[in-house]
Amino acid sequence: MKLLVSALEPSSNLHLKEVLRHTDDIELIGIFDSSLGKPLYDISQMAIMGIVDALRKFRWYHKVADEMVKLAGEADKVLLMDGSGFNLPLAKKIKKAHPHKEIIYYILPQVWASRSGRTKALEANCDKLLGILPFEIDYYSQKASYAGHPLLDEITLCKDYATPKKAFREKIAYLPGSRRSEIVRLMPIYRQLRKELKVHEALLIIPPSFSDETIAALYGDISDFEVARDTQTALYRSNFAFICSGTATLEAALIGTPFVLSYIAKKVDFFIGTKILGIKQVGLANILLKRYNGTTLHRELLQEEVTAENLLEEYRHTDRQKFAQKAKEIKAYLRYGSSSNVAQIIMEG
Repeated sequence: MKLLVSALEPSSNLHLKEVLRHTDDIELIGIFDSSLGKPLYDISQMAIMGIVDALRKFRWYHKVADEMVKLAGEADKVLLMDGSGFNLPLAKKIKKAHPHKEIIYYILPQVWASRSGRTKALEANCDKLLGILPFEIDYYSQKASYAGHPLLDEITLCKDYATPKKAFREKIAYLPGSRRSEIVRLMPIYRQLRKELKVHEALLIIPPSFSDETIAALYGDISDFEVARDTQTALYRSNFAFICSGTATLEAALIGTPFVLSYIAKKVDFFIGTKILGIKQVGLANILLKRYNGTTLHRELLQEEVTAENLLEEYRHTDRQKFAQKAKEIKAYLRYGSSSNVAQIIMEG
């Protein structure tokens, strides 16, 4: 089978790699990490760094999309993963040029958070919609199904939730995010926090794609930290974590590492998110649990609340037994992994 893939994000390619473990005789064409084959474009070529870069690459992206539409004619099926800014218009172009070509969209856009109108475009131009969050399926009238969550396949390091409290005072993980703005805002506070927790080992988790020059420019003095590149291993080694936001909150929950979320956004973005879009939770683990049973897993410190004093307070007073129970509830809600289910759908005749 020849499968046209559009997977622009590093995380999408990790999930794609897991799916491929459950398939036979598949040739990938399109956009994906070059470690998985010979792509038309590697994901590094598709990266955008800021608005100026996006404007500069605007015409080039259209050219790439046209190349993908042409390539779709050679494919048996099409798999689009995440990246709705590129993949949703691409789905429309492919469906118009090849109306009988099956298009599978895996890892759906977060229509539950914003721009819910995208559901109509997804249903009009895709044949199968595979969600990784149980509740998001309710936003679609047809074609959508819950495939499971890929992290349940990919996380193999899980702690014993019965570990006594006395074990939680050895290593602490610091995750200031992966975006420039997140890192620059959080690192001064994390350095201050590190001084307060000097007796403990500190693991600073830095994305593996960051060069030494990028690290020096963004993080400042990190001499008091041990640098870690593998998020899951570092979280497993840690007894507590300070996490910016994003998928890492769910990873920590599934691994069993208690944490507190700290996030500082631009004031205008925070206003739009909370006042206009009505966003109540930032962390994915909290979003899931709130949808499941109306509770939350962890504290979220936002904007002016993000101080070393407040973070230290959360570290000292987080109820670890409650965290363990709530983490189990998240696992129960997600139920199963997605990789083998997605592979089966791809391989279906």
